[in-house]
Amino acid sequence: MADHFRITLAQLNPIVGDIAGNAAKARSAWEQGRAAGADLVALPEMFITGYNTQDLVQKPVFHQAAMDAVRQLATDCADGPALAIGGPWAEGDKLYNAYLILNQGRIVSKVFKHHLPNETVFDEVRLFDAGPLGGPYAVGNTRVGSPICEDGWHEDVAETLAETGAEFLLIPNGSPYFRNKYDIRLNQMVARVVETGLPVIYLNMVGGQDDQVFDGGSFGLNPGGALAFRMPVFDEAVTHVDLQRGEQGWTIVPGAVAEQPDAWEQDYRAMVQALRDYMAKTGFSKALLGLSGGVDSALVATIAVDALGAENVRCVMLPSEYTSAASLEDAEAVAKALGVQYDYVPISQSRAAVTETLAPLFAGRRADITEENIQSRLRGLLLMAISNKFGEMLLTTGNKSEVAVGYATIYGDMNGGYNPIKDLYKTRVFETCRWRNANHRDWMKGPAGEVIRPSVIDKPPSAELREDQKDSDSLPDYPVLDGILEILVDRDGSIADCVAAGFDEADARRVEHLIYISEYKRFQSAPGTRLTNRAFWLDRRYPIVNRWRDRG
Repeated sequence: MADHFRITLAQLNPIVGDIAGNAAKARSAWEQGRAAGADLVALPEMFITGYNTQDLVQKPVFHQAAMDAVRQLATDCADGPALAIGGPWAEGDKLYNAYLILNQGRIVSKVFKHHLPNETVFDEVRLFDAGPLGGPYAVGNTRVGSPICEDGWHEDVAETLAETGAEFLLIPNGSPYFRNKYDIRLNQMVARVVETGLPVIYLNMVGGQDDQVFDGGSFGLNPGGALAFRMPVFDEAVTHVDLQRGEQGWTIVPGAVAEQPDAWEQDYRAMVQALRDYMAKTGFSKALLGLSGGVDSALVATIAVDALGAENVRCVMLPSEYTSAASLEDAEAVAKALGVQYDYVPISQSRAAVTETLAPLFAGRRADITEENIQSRLRGLLLMAISNKFGEMLLTTGNKSEVAVGYATIYGDMNGGYNPIKDLYKTRVFETCRWRNANHRDWMKGPAGEVIRPSVIDKPPSAELREDQKDSDSLPDYPVLDGILEILVDRDGSIADCVAAGFDEADARRVEHLIYISEYKRFQSAPGTRLTNRAFWLDRRYPIVNRWRDRG
C-alpha cells in the first residue's frame, strides 16, 4: 500500500452561474496539481455553479448544464490526478448537493450531502434531497471520506465513514463568514478528529456572493487535534498538502500556518472583499457615494477606495443650508486623503423649487419631517442621475443601527446598489474608522495612514436636515441603542432581557417598536456585507405587516 498521498487544495473564488468560468478555474487547479504530482485535486462545495445559488439550482436547464460541465471536466482531466468538485446532481426526480470524484475520464464516485442546513442564509431543505449515509471513495488504494460542509458538523456522517474504512476526511465547504466563525469551525473539526481518530482537511471557498463572503482559511488537523496547516483567509490559494502513513495510520505533514487576523481586521476585509466582488461580478468597475462629512459615508468611501482604487471612486457633497462648515471641511479632507474625485452639487436651489411646487398643496400645514425628507430624496435623485450618466454604482451608507430602527429616508439616502456597512452597528463604525487609520494591509488599494480625521469620528452624529439637529434628538445615544439592538436583534432577546441588562424599559420598548415598523424599509433596501449571523436579509426574515409587541 502507498505510504504517501498528495492533495492539491484549491481555495478559489467561483462566480454563481458562470459554469464555464468555474470549470476553467477547476482545470487550472487540476493542471497545477498534476505538475506537482498530486494524487487528488480538491475544490470546494458546489464549485461548478458557485454558491449560494438559491432557487437558481432548481432550474432544470441550469443544473443539467452544471452536470454536463462536470462530465466534460472528467474528459478533459483524464490524464493525471483525480479531481473532486462540488456541484448539483440529479438522479430520477431527486436533486442532490453532490461531491463528484473524477478519474481516468469518468465520474467514478458521487457523494450526496446528507444533512441539509435550513437556517440563517441556507434553504437547502427546499432546494435539495437528502442523500444517504455512505462510505468512502477510493483514490488509488487510499480510501477518502468527504462529508459535505454541514455533514462535517454532525458526528454520524464522519463516524459512518470511519467505520466503513475512510483513512482520512476531506471536507469540502461553502461556509460563509461571520465574526469569529473560524473558532466555531475549528472546534467542530476537532470534535470529528477526536471521534474518528482520523486526520481532517477542511477546504473552504473564498469570495463575495451578494451579502455573503466566503473567507477561506482552509486547514488541516492531525489525530489528537494538532493544527497541521492553515491557508490564508479571504485569498485565493492553491496549496499542496502531503499525508504520510505510519504505524498509527495517516498524518498530515505539517505545512505553513497562515496568520489568523483579529475580528476587526476580518470584518474590514470582509466589507472590502464583498464590495470588490459584488462590483466585479455584476459588471461595475466604478462607484460613487454621497460624502456628507459624517463618519458613515467616510468609512464607506474608504472601503470603496480599498476595494476598487481611488481612481474608480467618486464622492459627491450635496450641501443644503443646514450643512455645517465643519461637515464641508471634513468631507473635503476625507476626499483629499483618499485621493478620489470630489464633486460639489448644492441642493438648495432644487429644494426651493420642490417646496414652491408643493406649496399650494401643503398650504396651512406646518413644516415637519416631510420637508426634511425632501432634502434626502433630492440627494438620492441627484446621485442616481450621476450613477446613470457615468455608469457608476451608487453605494448607500446606512449602518446597522440606522437600518434597524429605520433612521433613514426610503428613496433618499437609502438609494443605492450596495451597502458595505449594513451589518455594522454605529459603535463599531467609530472603532472601525480608528482601526483603519492605524492599520494598512497589502490587500488595501487605498493609502496608508490617517484617512478619516478625528473630527469626523468624534463629532456628534447628525443628519443635518434641520438647524442644530443631532441623532440623539430622535434616538437613544448609540451605546444604549446598540446595546438594546444587540439583545433584540442579534440574540432574539426580550424586553425583560434588556431591562435585566440595565437598559431603561421605555427605551427598549421604543426601540422594539421602531424595529418592527421599519421592516418595509429593510425589504426595499440594498444588499450589504454580512458580518454576523443575524444580518438583515436572509438571516432574519420578518413580516412587514406585524402588530405583535413584547408585552411581558
